[in-house]
Amino acid sequence: MTLKESVDAGIKQAMLAKDKARLQALRSIKSQVLLAETEKGGADGLSQDTEIKLLTKAAKQRRESAELYAAQGRTDLEEVELAELAVIEEFLPQQLDEGDLRARLVEIIQRVGATGPSDLGKVMGIASRELAGQADGRAISQTVGALLNNTDF
Repeated sequence: MTLKESVDAGIKQAMLAKDKARLQALRSIKSQVLLAETEKGGADGLSQDTEIKLLTKAAKQRRESAELYAAQGRTDLEEVELAELAVIEEFLPQQLDEGDLRARLVEIIQRVGATGPSDLGKVMGIASRELAGQADGRAISQTVGALLNNTDF
């Protein structure tokens, strides 16, 4: 089942349950999917990789907005963003915890043959592709940097 089909089914369920917050989040996802399809000329739909990138970007936007609203003391708007974030995360792959992320990155570093900080770009290119949707780009970058600076992995 594609993301678009899953979201459509979720919209129907949210309408029947009269869950306004979930419905709003699902409609937002659907809007982004339709926009991405029209940009690509999308008769074929989106690839799974593109769908994950789309959802990751949407989740990051919600997370940043929630942090901003929290800093401004706008808990009402923060709650809306966090509710939408929770719905978006349902469609993303399971996130790696810190230990799993580190283990996967060590494996990638060894496979690439990276020896120090100068190989950061090589490792990041592969890690970003392989771990897309499973970990935040910032977390990947920080962990790779720490591993390459501490060459005893």
